[in-house]
Order: sequence, then C-alpha cells, then structure tokens
Amino acid sequence: MPIIIFGAALRADGTPSPALQHRVQAAVLFGKQQRAHLYLATGGVPQNGLTEAAVMRRLLLENGVSAEAILEDHVATDTFDSVINCTKILKEQGLEGHTLALTSSPYHLPRCLLLMRLAGWQVQAVPFPFPVSGQESWFLMALRIGHELVASIWDALLVLRWRIVR
Repeated sequence: MPIIIFGAALRADGTPSPALQHRVQAAVLFGKQQRAHLYLATGGVPQNGLTEAAVMRRLLLENGVSAEAILEDHVATDTFDSVINCTKILKEQGLEGHTLALTSSPYHLPRCLLLMRLAGWQVQAVPFPFPVSGQESWFLMALRIGHELVASIWDALLVLRWRIVR
C-alpha cells in the first residue's frame, strides 16, 4: 500500500518541526504494520536549502525505509499542489486503482482525505498515535479550524476544476 506523507513547515535551519517528525513516524509505524511498499513525501517549501520532502526522505531512511521505496515531490507549496503532484507521480508509477494511505496532522488530515478522493483516489487515514498539543488557546484552535474549513472548500473547488479542465 502506498503512503503519502503531507509536508509540514521546516524550521529556519532546515530541521524538521515536531509536526513533520510525527507525520513521518506515523507513516513508518503504519507502513510496518501494513507492509507498505512505497512512501511518497510531498512538500517543496525550502528552508536552509532543504525541502520538506528531502527532510522526510532522510527521516524515512533513518527509520529503516529503503531508498527504493521512497518517492519525493519537491515542488508542492501547499496541499492542493501536493494532491495534484502526487496524483501525477502515482499514475506515472502505475498505481491507479490502489488504495492510498494518507498521513498528516489530525487537523489537516480531513482536507487531505477529501482532496485525494475528489482527485479520484480511494484513500484511508493513517492513525496518528501522538497527542495533540492541548496547549493551544481556544481562539487559536478556532482560527485553525476556520482556516481548514475555508481551505477545504477552496481546495475542493480547485481539485474539481482541475479534473474537469485536464
């Protein structure tokens, strides 16, 4: 089963944020249980010369994933780009018809699942076995939820347009 790992911001020095580390760890744990044969790391926003995908590749290798099982999208700058780029990469690999496992942070995962389904894929969520911070104020949590809601609607419209136009 292919696993897509959606990127998260890197620190200014190019090291992974806790969110990115957790996403990769969740993918590795799930991949071992499900005997995943492919990991697709997506994220092209660079910090200190490194993209999110490059940092995820390093983390996957450090966790015992073989180099041959890792694909990277170094171009995507947002979730919509990731969905489109991953669709193209997976089709090039001949993986149409496969169910994909998606990993991201809990607040972001519903958008990823929705967009990949709208792009024509069968998908399932990778369990996220890490605690959600709980340190966030109600105001910040409301902002995050509001952002995801608006972004989900906007990105869904973009994916549908992409499917029609292409």
